[in-house]
Amino acid sequence: MYECFLEIAFEAELNTNEDPECLALAFEQCNENPVTRDASIRELRELIYERGECKPHRTDDAFLLRFLRVRDFIVPRAHKLLVRYCNFRAEYPHLYKDVDLWGLTKVKDVYEGSMLDRPDVGRLTIFRFGMWDPSEFPVEDLVRVGMAMAEIGVRQPKIQVLGGTVIIDLEGITLRHIATLTPTIAYQMVCLMGVATPGRLNSCHLINYNWLLNSFFYIYKRFIPQKAWGRIFFHGHDLKSLHQHIDPECLPKRYGGTCRNHVSIGQWIQKIKKYRDAQFDKEMKDLGYLIKE
Repeated sequence: MYECFLEIAFEAELNTNEDPECLALAFEQCNENPVTRDASIRELRELIYERGECKPHRTDDAFLLRFLRVRDFIVPRAHKLLVRYCNFRAEYPHLYKDVDLWGLTKVKDVYEGSMLDRPDVGRLTIFRFGMWDPSEFPVEDLVRVGMAMAEIGVRQPKIQVLGGTVIIDLEGITLRHIATLTPTIAYQMVCLMGVATPGRLNSCHLINYNWLLNSFFYIYKRFIPQKAWGRIFFHGHDLKSLHQHIDPECLPKRYGGTCRNHVSIGQWIQKIKKYRDAQFDKEMKDLGYLIKE
């Protein structure tokens, strides 16, 4: 049953078509009005050309819609996010240019996620930083995976609308991990959580941390926008506190949950490779990724 669910979920993972349920949620959660949507897209496109602050690699309706949805269809805010997105890509091309997308399976269980995509949680992603062995691959690969996940996930209309929830599990974190977290790496990771990408971050939860949290979080906090602090929660080892924000039905057993529909990033990328189509390959190549057979 579990494998059957995953196969169905991954077939839908690359679906970029709108559906009535998604459109209804877009009205509720993104202030999206079907009557004025096309006009808002045109307004954003005209703003790009008028101001000349960025040169996005795409300006088609589907692409611009991502930025409008995450900024509640307020065109100036969507434009500002698009400028940050373009600047981020221009500043750090090594995070995607000529990166072998299928080779990112190397990170294995450091990232995992739920395929439930419920309106109250969105896409749940779990970052288990302590599972990473710094001697196996550089910390930049963790950022590369995060960027690829963001680009692939936001292709789906339902993810554009529902957004995502992040759990940062710091169990097993050591000074070896902390030593890799330069201000640049910290800035890049914060940017990938909605600061410079068209993704809606519903909330972020830190769990299973020890005294090293002060060092870990000190590096990050300078880059976190003031308005984002209301969506960041610290639970320590208190799972009941976590459950007050995330329904246990969405959580794996290790966090006191009942959800079995979790996959590692390695599984996720392998399934993406299996079910991708020509349009997916084109979009990812246009972004700069290597797509090998």
